[in-house]
Amino acid sequence: MRKSIFRSPVAWACLFLVSAVAGAGLHWFQPWKLFTDTYVDEALPVVEVTPGPSGSSSAVPSAATPAGPQILAVGEFITHEHETTGSAEIVRLADGGHQLVIRELDTSNGPDLRVWLTDQPVLRGTAGWRVFDDGEWVELARLKGNRGDQVYELPASVDPDKFRSVSIWCKRFAVSFGAAALKTV
Repeated sequence: MRKSIFRSPVAWACLFLVSAVAGAGLHWFQPWKLFTDTYVDEALPVVEVTPGPSGSSSAVPSAATPAGPQILAVGEFITHEHETTGSAEIVRLADGGHQLVIRELDTSNGPDLRVWLTDQPVLRGTAGWRVFDDGEWVELARLKGNRGDQVYELPASVDPDKFRSVSIWCKRFAVSFGAAALKTV
């Protein structure tokens, strides 16, 4: 007659330990997020567009209408830990407040993603993955979605001139999914 291995308390303890480790690993890494997307389509501020030198339009605010929203800085996202594309803009609103506008973001979903303004330069490749928490940074919010257009309010205490980049930051693993260097317009 055969005995079941689950009559032993050691076998039950091992099964419990394996289950607990597997559960903790699933919670920590959240691998299902690699297969899910969250789309965001927020209304973006309307910024005056002025004709460029050859008649083409550009996203430069018109000097004739300083009372409306104005783009102060722009940048294109580059890939770090995960493929990331889209653009970022710092916009000064008519009331003097500021917003970070992210257009056409396309990145991987992940655990604990945040939007950071930082004073660090954007470096390509693995050299740029972990630099953003080395200097001064401001966490604006959790990332609303890994795809689409989204807007984040800058706190009144934040001076946008002190920051030179935006990072989609994975707080859980202290790594940038992608970042945009902000260039003054």
